[in-house]
Amino acid sequence: MKIHNTRGGRIFDAANYLFLSLIGIITLLPFVYVFAGSFATEPEITRRAFFVWPEQFTLGSYEYIFATPAFVRALVTTILVTAVGTLVQLAFTVTMAYPLAKKSLRGRNVILSLVVFAMVFSGGMIPTFLLVKDLGLLNSYWALILPAAINPFSLIIIKNFFQELPAELEESAKMDGATEIGILWRILLPLSKPVLATFALFYAVGIWNDFMSPLLYLSDNSKWTLQMYLRQVTAASDLLGTGNVDPNYIPPEQGIKFAVIVVATLPILIFYPFLQKHFAKGMLIGSVKG
Repeated sequence: MKIHNTRGGRIFDAANYLFLSLIGIITLLPFVYVFAGSFATEPEITRRAFFVWPEQFTLGSYEYIFATPAFVRALVTTILVTAVGTLVQLAFTVTMAYPLAKKSLRGRNVILSLVVFAMVFSGGMIPTFLLVKDLGLLNSYWALILPAAINPFSLIIIKNFFQELPAELEESAKMDGATEIGILWRILLPLSKPVLATFALFYAVGIWNDFMSPLLYLSDNSKWTLQMYLRQVTAASDLLGTGNVDPNYIPPEQGIKFAVIVVATLPILIFYPFLQKHFAKGMLIGSVKG
């Protein structure tokens, strides 16, 4: 008899569901408060310590931020950098994983050893900054993309996935005159949608939420991403004292801060459900064989 069909098993399951539901609610409440606060008036936010629904609904905070050129510019910049960066990182990872999946490749074990070494040990912030500087990428959007163009963990998973595909597919394609690029583009990539969708989500979230790279590499505030703008908004009072922002800049009220946080978070929450069906499958595929 299964434990879940016994009385003790049902009690255990109920307790688990209750506990996990409480944890989920506790985790969700701050997001609900920020979302509700972005539609509330400033007096209500000041007066009420916590609420999940505003007494007076207003779009004033969103009208303000979308009427601010700096915010719109940062939002467009982040969208473009995320889109281009995700495509570049996927292209680099796939084109390196494909040849490494072939056991006949000369020097394959040495390259894989270097990949694993890079996964365990990183160069660090200062060497990476010096490298970006020597490559002439400072104050360039490429500084946000190229240093993380290939993730070692993603590379190994995708490489393992390519190894698990039947070798007969490649052999029959070669008999039909297909090139290596043709095999990769027409056969392997269509079969790799779950794993590619999973790591596309990882890459997109990483680039979208990246705060340290713009802080290190972008000195021109006209090139700031949404995360840098969010930093300016949420810490405006401190920044005004350091001279890092325009002295004419007026720190936004609490509702505007909430609105910026919602806009910075919402796109990822919107796109995730479309990729969710590939997520679990993509993480498991390619994780068995070495």
